[in-house]
Amino acid sequence: MADHSTGIQSDAYVADHGQALNHRTVGKERKPSLTGKRSHENGEVEAADDLLEAMGYKSELVRNRSTLQAAFMSFVLASIPYGLSTTLYYPVVDSGPVGIIWGWLAVSLIILCVAASLGEITSVYPTAGGVYYQTWMLSAPSYRKIVSWICGWAFVVGNITITLAVNFATALFLTACINVFEASPAVGDEPAVGIFAGEPYQIYLIFFGITLLCNVVCTVGNKWLPFLDTFAIFWTFAGVICIIVCVLVIAKEGRHNAKYVFTEFDPSNSGWTPGWSFMVGLLHAAYATSSTGMIISMCEEVQKPATQVPKAMVGTVMLNTVAGLVFLIPLVFVLPDQASLAALASGQPVPTIIKSAIGSSAGAIGLLFPLLVLGLFCGIGCTTAASRCTWAFARDGAIPGSQWWQTVNVKFDVPFNAMMLSMAVQLILGLIYFGSSAAFNAFSSVGVICLTLSYGCPIAVSMLGGRKQVKGGSFHLGALGTFCNVIALAWTLLAIPLFCMPTAIPVTPDLMNYASVVFFAFFVIATGWYFVWGKKNYQGPPMQEDEILQIRRESIASHELPVGKA
Repeated sequence: MADHSTGIQSDAYVADHGQALNHRTVGKERKPSLTGKRSHENGEVEAADDLLEAMGYKSELVRNRSTLQAAFMSFVLASIPYGLSTTLYYPVVDSGPVGIIWGWLAVSLIILCVAASLGEITSVYPTAGGVYYQTWMLSAPSYRKIVSWICGWAFVVGNITITLAVNFATALFLTACINVFEASPAVGDEPAVGIFAGEPYQIYLIFFGITLLCNVVCTVGNKWLPFLDTFAIFWTFAGVICIIVCVLVIAKEGRHNAKYVFTEFDPSNSGWTPGWSFMVGLLHAAYATSSTGMIISMCEEVQKPATQVPKAMVGTVMLNTVAGLVFLIPLVFVLPDQASLAALASGQPVPTIIKSAIGSSAGAIGLLFPLLVLGLFCGIGCTTAASRCTWAFARDGAIPGSQWWQTVNVKFDVPFNAMMLSMAVQLILGLIYFGSSAAFNAFSSVGVICLTLSYGCPIAVSMLGGRKQVKGGSFHLGALGTFCNVIALAWTLLAIPLFCMPTAIPVTPDLMNYASVVFFAFFVIATGWYFVWGKKNYQGPPMQEDEILQIRRESIASHELPVGKA
């Protein structure tokens, strides 16, 4: 079990951290007790700031999100109808209806365990550093440095690549939507030709514009983002209702029966053995739910992060599970021939499914428009979360040039430099598309793998420590929490090799999943950089466990931060 009784930092520790300590409150005098009189809302914010100060940081971002708004952002980060639309190709190729519906349900239940496990830990350590900070605090001194380093880099890389995947998917999805209008119809075995060629440079330019737009909105419209997330909820449900009603009522090509929808399993397009084919197709659901822990990076902009963020994570997964089923089941009822969908050059079957059901290009584009807008909302949310986690990691001196990336733009109340760093990395990685059309597969897979690994780190070290720290949290789940931890870790061990697999075999350059190469390169570079630079220069986050315990005792006494089961 780690010894966390170090209290206030030593002078040597402060000196080692250098410039990064500009954003900390090491050795700072404690604020007055939380039991004084003040307004309820201000009291909640001050309590959160006190806890953040106890963890060694000063509050630099505006706490402008309530419980519902935190949940809404968590929902937007997943953007289930959109996320499930852009990756539907995977289960279409690998398993058919069974994979689409039952694969989604299975992964959602697993991710619910991941969310519950992270919620327990976040209720004790609610900071923008997220899983990286939590891993450090929960680890034994003998290995906390290297484990938190790997976790932090996995979290940052996962956030950036999943944001890249979202924006790139929007570019590909937009191209497929445009091509519901045909320049020439299908003739015999020859597929229809759309009106937009979608050359690599055109796809990249669309991706570039989407990425730039998301970053502009996140910068100049930061204070309005909670309202945008709220609007996105209503937009999502209105769009989904329109889609499912129209495709089921019109159904130009007819409807399948319930037996087909819930029991049809066809792995023939993948080349894999049936059981493994089903597993490979789970990337569809894993991609859509991979953002579960990204909301933790927003802890310093939430009014009561110790209670709000855990509830937002768990509640959103439950809502997403239902929303996903409501969206997917009607699409499977009107699913065209599976082999023809698997053969689509665009890799985007949803526009084709909707056009087939509606029988009109104009009608199809009208129903696809809500999904396109939701893709932009999702990109904005992911851009926001990625910038926060990059900023938080730089704040602890873990990124070269941290003095640049740890600053907060006081005019816009955003970590602007960290946001620009994230955007630059995305635009550079996007150039891979010019070399291989399988780039999106690699982006989405690497994002899922890295985020899954980063979520597993604090859960694993918490279990190694006997789950002692989470027992004092406001979201402690007792024996259920232990069960959730086991499921979450089993999923982590499965997901890393699983999502390095190509969608189908035999493998060609266009079908190859380069996630294994990218992930291995990340792991080697991150580990090598640790021994070259990090081991000497990286000191980890502030260690003020005594301060945290003191602030929590005061909070419990004033009933502002209750302890017990959620």
